[in-house]
Amino acid sequence: RSVNIVAFGNERDGFSEDNQQPSLIWSYLRRSALISQIDSSLSASHVGNPVFTEYQACVFGNVRLVVHDCPVWDIFDSDWYTSRSLIGGADIIVIKYSVNDKTSFQELKDSYVPMIKKALNHCSVPVIISAIGARKNGVPCTCPLCTSDRRSCVTTSEGVQLAKELGATYLELHTLNDFYIQKYFGGVLEYFMIQSLNQKSSEKMKKRKKTQKCHRVQPPQLEQPEKMPILKGEASHYDADLHNLLCCCQCADVAFCPEDLSTVVEAHKIILCSVSHLFMLLFEVKSPADIRDASIVRTAQSLFAVEAGAAGPPAPRSVPPCAPPVRVVVKDSVFCSCLPVILHFIYSGAFQWERLEEDIKKKLKDPEKTEHVLEKVKCILKTPGKLNTVRDCRSHQIKRLYNTSLRLFFNTPVLADVIFKIQGATVPAHRAVLVARCEVMAAMFNGNYLEANSILVPVYGVSKDTFLSFLEYLYTDSCCPASILQAMSLLICAEMYQVMRLQHICELYIITQLQSMPSRELASTSLSIVSLLKKAKFHNSDCLSTWLLHFIATNYLIFSQKPEFQDLSVEERNFVEMHRWPSNLYLKQLADYRNYVHSQKCHCTVM
Repeated sequence: RSVNIVAFGNERDGFSEDNQQPSLIWSYLRRSALISQIDSSLSASHVGNPVFTEYQACVFGNVRLVVHDCPVWDIFDSDWYTSRSLIGGADIIVIKYSVNDKTSFQELKDSYVPMIKKALNHCSVPVIISAIGARKNGVPCTCPLCTSDRRSCVTTSEGVQLAKELGATYLELHTLNDFYIQKYFGGVLEYFMIQSLNQKSSEKMKKRKKTQKCHRVQPPQLEQPEKMPILKGEASHYDADLHNLLCCCQCADVAFCPEDLSTVVEAHKIILCSVSHLFMLLFEVKSPADIRDASIVRTAQSLFAVEAGAAGPPAPRSVPPCAPPVRVVVKDSVFCSCLPVILHFIYSGAFQWERLEEDIKKKLKDPEKTEHVLEKVKCILKTPGKLNTVRDCRSHQIKRLYNTSLRLFFNTPVLADVIFKIQGATVPAHRAVLVARCEVMAAMFNGNYLEANSILVPVYGVSKDTFLSFLEYLYTDSCCPASILQAMSLLICAEMYQVMRLQHICELYIITQLQSMPSRELASTSLSIVSLLKKAKFHNSDCLSTWLLHFIATNYLIFSQKPEFQDLSVEERNFVEMHRWPSNLYLKQLADYRNYVHSQKCHCTVM
């Protein structure tokens, strides 16, 4: 450890006859009790004077002290490289001048301070400015040629101002006695020496830590697990399914015709009643007392007439599926001409009112007739007890047909024309909805199958609750499984009847529930993920089975401890081992690192 001090300037009065007066630096080194083993040497001379004197000593017992004392400022002019090197290697800089040599001070201020500031531009070296001597100003002489006036001395304010420019500490030493040398100057100089040593010690420690960190064995880096396969939901085709039902006319149980019976337009009671209280009244699903709206009753009586003996809903056990549709006579010829357009509007979801207006205007080409038909449609869509306005019929007001209104007919015998028998219980349903929403049931009820001419249809392979959830999706286009196991049962049922969107919904539900399960719960749960994997593979749920394999691999440390892990096939086990997280390589690196840390603790070099 060492401290380098550089001192610039001459503390002797330029006009003093006492040139043997000891310098400030030498006085301090000679008198300080902290300094020992002093050695000095002169550098090469410049114009008969030594450029600087170098002192070497010991301070604080074992700290090497190197001092370069430069009494002449000419070194900055004659040897800029040496002066720059001295400042660059200095830990402390001392600038000294005589208070009685104004000329030297002015030269220092004007010429050399800017050089020092430039050299210290990127350094934080402490600077001490020492103003030495007692001012010799007496009564000033009035002679204009006399230099013995007040301006011959450097004032305290001038010294302080110089210290501010350099960010230095300003000291005034009136004489070089023990007090000023040891207590005053020495105290400040020793304070900066201690600060320099502390800073060097801190930098050395940082460097040592950095070096140790570079050479120290680093812990292994745990990579992120592989990304799970992303399952994308399938867009709903609910409205399109029911609109296609009108186009193909399967399971139609209503036939609209004009009074002359010249044309026939087929439809389905369940769809018409789901959107309109008027049709509920017409097909005796509700009575006039239930409706409680005279305008709906009047419109139904004036607009439609159901053939005698065909109005009531069929009793499922007594009326065969092949019974002819109920004939409904449309009394209003203008309305009857627009009936196909109106039915397309209803079967498309009953929310495209603006398009309906446009289609009827294009067909009738008569504003009065158009307004007449639209008023009839508004009455058909009317909610009992409320006034229908044009605004109520806008798209955002009346989109309530299927997924809300068809729910009213779910698992009820009203208008039902098929009954499923499952686990000893019966579940009523409507062929029109089943055929529209499920291709397997469409083939079953319209093909050469036993179910096509049967009212009672047995169901095997699923529970009653699962089948009810399946039917609820067909009627409402939504499903809310209560658990992962129920979602898996519903997925199996959806695969059985080839309803792919419901299968994807169940897959997403299972994945979402498993992803949100904390590791602690995952480790303690009785739910068998391997069993879910086997079922997903057996029922052709490729997306879910692939995801579950990745899930097991990502949570390898949890599942590898479970007995069900042994039920994985060889192919599945190989996949899990290949994609496991954390990997075998990481665990080996972690074990090596722990052994290294343990060995370092056992052989501590410090203790």
